Amino acid sequence: MWGIKQKVNHDIVHITAQLEQQIASYTPHIQKFLEEVNAIVLDKQAQTKLALCCLIAGGHVLFEDLPGLGKTTLASSLAHLAGLKFQRIQFTNDMLASDVIGINMFNQKEHQFEFKQGPIFTQILLADEINRCSPKTQSALLEAMEEGFVTVDGMRYALPQPFWVIATQNPLFQSGTYALPESQLDRFLMRLSLGYPSRQAEKLLLQQESRFALIATLQNVFNEDQILELQSLVQQVHISDLVQEYLLDLAAETRKNRYGLSTRGLLALKRAAQAYALIEGRAFVTPDDVQAVFVAVASHRLGLSEAETQNVMQQVAVS
Repeated sequence: MWGIKQKVNHDIVHITAQLEQQIASYTPHIQKFLEEVNAIVLDKQAQTKLALCCLIAGGHVLFEDLPGLGKTTLASSLAHLAGLKFQRIQFTNDMLASDVIGINMFNQKEHQFEFKQGPIFTQILLADEINRCSPKTQSALLEAMEEGFVTVDGMRYALPQPFWVIATQNPLFQSGTYALPESQLDRFLMRLSLGYPSRQAEKLLLQQESRFALIATLQNVFNEDQILELQSLVQQVHISDLVQEYLLDLAAETRKNRYGLSTRGLLALKRAAQAYALIEGRAFVTPDDVQAVFVAVASHRLGLSEAETQNVMQQVAVS
């Protein structure tokens, strides 16, 4: 029995060492990615790191802010640097679900219906101002975001992999907006807000050329195979029993006297913490990783502000 335990421990050490080497090989790429995107979107290092966290965790990201604060600029920068196929949909209130996922059209020459793919058949979908379309059209994204498939007239079609939705939405007090339903919000791994840039950053924006001209000069940092490998590595990042207990304590705290974090939300928190640890160059999760992603993962699921969600987290002691 002692010999078996020794072998198991040896195997675990070997696997961990191998994972650490794989993560270390990606560290220069991750640093370059963040440097490049932070040269376009100034003074938003925390948000760009969390956005990259979503990409390698295989989770979608929602940017919520006033118009003109760089949401679309950041989304376009992320898409260019990720080296994946990219489509953009500008959502409007008259858009139909078929405008997003596609439609069956009759081919008169072949005398049969053929499926014409919509713009959702891409690897990175920029859903710009997603809350300006009707709830029915918003629901067209649910299956795609959760399962990587779309269903049209009873037929399921697989989306390209990796599939990543970067959505932007305007505050609900603006005219012509529809609140995203809870089921839609839950499909987003994180909700992020950019806010106004600092005075120094805004002065640089006045002095430099157009952001979109700079985006056009960006070179791919990753490719499709590397993104898929990173997503696989994220799942291997170790979470100790103590950190798992911390995750459970946080979930329990959110459920006191309110509608709290669901099991799916808890799994999302775990995956985001694993991705954050990988970005930090580690093969294991620490409570700091959990705290770094908690507000972005939990606030939109709890229906709380960032400050209120931060306060919930602070009620839970780290073992």
